[in-house]
Formats: sequence, C-alpha cells, structure tokens
Amino acid sequence: MYSRIIGTGSYLPEKILTNQDLESMVDTSDEWIRTRTGIEQRHIAAEGQMASDLALKASQNAIDAAGLQAKDIDLIIVATTTPDMIFPSTACILQNKLGTSRGPAFDIQAVCSGFIYALATADMFVSSGKVRNALVVGTEVYSRIMDWNDRTTCVLFGDGAGAVVLARDQKPGILSSHLHADGSYNQVLSAPASIHSGKIQGTPFVTMEGSTVFKFAVKVLEEAVLEALQENQLQASDIDWLIPHQANIRIITSTAKKLGIPEEKVVKTVSQHGNTSAASVPLALDQAVRDGRILPGQHIILEGVGGGFTWGSVLVRW
Repeated sequence: MYSRIIGTGSYLPEKILTNQDLESMVDTSDEWIRTRTGIEQRHIAAEGQMASDLALKASQNAIDAAGLQAKDIDLIIVATTTPDMIFPSTACILQNKLGTSRGPAFDIQAVCSGFIYALATADMFVSSGKVRNALVVGTEVYSRIMDWNDRTTCVLFGDGAGAVVLARDQKPGILSSHLHADGSYNQVLSAPASIHSGKIQGTPFVTMEGSTVFKFAVKVLEEAVLEALQENQLQASDIDWLIPHQANIRIITSTAKKLGIPEEKVVKTVSQHGNTSAASVPLALDQAVRDGRILPGQHIILEGVGGGFTWGSVLVRW
C-alpha cells in the first residue's frame, strides 16, 4: 500500500504589500529587496484573519480537487509556526471549521520545513493503512510576528496557506522522505519569546543571522535532494520539477546549480509570495499543478529548511 497526492489547494490573503509600500515604512528600497531576495511583493492577512482561516480555504480547494468531501478526511496535520493560539491545535480548529470530527488532528512545528515534516508523517499513516485520506496543510500569518522596523526581516515574509490530500493507492506516489534536524543552531533563526504569568518574556519577533542561514540552507538542501536520489537510484536528470522552500531566490538558484538541475525545472513563487514558511512548498506545488506544468508520471522533489535547524525532502512520482 502507498500514498498518493490526489488534490492540491492554496489560498493567499487579498491584501498585497509591495516593495514600494515597504519603502514608505522602513529604510529599504525595491532595488535592494529584489537584488538580495528576488521578492517583489507579499500577501498580508486581514485583521482578525487567523492561520486556521487561511488553512480552511486552502483545504477546501484541495478537497474539491481530490473529488472528496470534508467527511472523507480521516487525518488532519497542520504545519504552522503561527498558530491561532497556544492550544488547542490549529488542526483541531480547522477540523471544526471544516465541519467534521473524524480522525486525529494535530499540528507539527518545524518552521519552514513544517510541510515537509507533515507530508512525511501523513505518508506513514496512509501507507501503513491506518487512515484512508489525509489532509496536510501549511499555513502561516508571519505578518503577526514581524518587527516592521527591522528591514533585515520584515521584507522577507508573507502570509498564505497551501494544502494537499493524500490517499491510499496501489501505485507509489510518495517514493521516500528524508527528515533531519540540528538543534545546535536553534538561536540562528528564531522568535525567542515565552509566556510567563500572562506576560511575554523575550522578543516575539523573528530574528535571523542571515549569512549563516544562507550558507546552511544551500548545503543541506543539496544534501536532502542527493539523499532522495540515492535511495531511489535516480539521477538529477530524472527530476522533472524541483519545488524548494521559497525563502530567497539566491538560495533557490544556488541549490539548483549545485545539483545540476536547470532553472526551467525549478518552480519559483518567491517573487510574488515572499517567504511563507510552512506554506511556501504547498503554495508552489498547487500553482504548478493548476497551471499544467506537473503531469502524471513525473518525478518531483519537495524540500525545505527552517529554524531549528530542520530540513528535509520528499520525492514524489505524480
């Protein structure tokens, strides 16, 4: 028994924040942002719009694409760094909004690698026969944890959600998954706040050592792809589409170049979405599916790296 992606969906908030908008908010420029990140704009959630709200729309689109109804979903896993609240999980809140109470629902916190971790976890549930249909969602409202006076971080991130439905199948869909973490880097990319007696201790805003993140990301993203290729006895030339975490265009292009994967085989959405953390891979996947680039029988590598550090890849045959 295997698991196969049978539906994808996504949702982006209506509000768009362009680089020109940021020029009036913080000491930066459109040219500076484009050159260093490749980002032109990002979407920002409306006041009161939570991670579960974005997830709901993306999930409904994915369930519709799969030809199912919410009642057919046996498992919900939500990857998010920006949950609706401390508890209950955003997955439980999403389950209620979908109008179903069937099967387990829980969150995974692996920051920008969250969707990769969640997809690998759901694959184990489905391929083992524990559940028939699983909903996997990456959803983020990073605008809530941005210091809009910090030009090194506020220009990078955006809000959005992406989702997939996994189902049992006799033919392989998810071929392999490869997850890693190195907690010795836990201070390099973080939002180091905690709550004590109802008060926030530390900063709740994203902090980042940019150069360290860049070097580490390029290194492990290459390794994660090579690991998947080796396990499945494939070459880089066998990959039809590379769908990396959309953090920075320089990381994306550097990784593809090191792997020898042509630019035209890389799905890139960072210019329009910014870094949407756990939502970035499923957002890019859904776009490539809906515009017809991804076709049956193709090999697709999904990969991500995020705070922790966490990183990983999933190899898919469509």
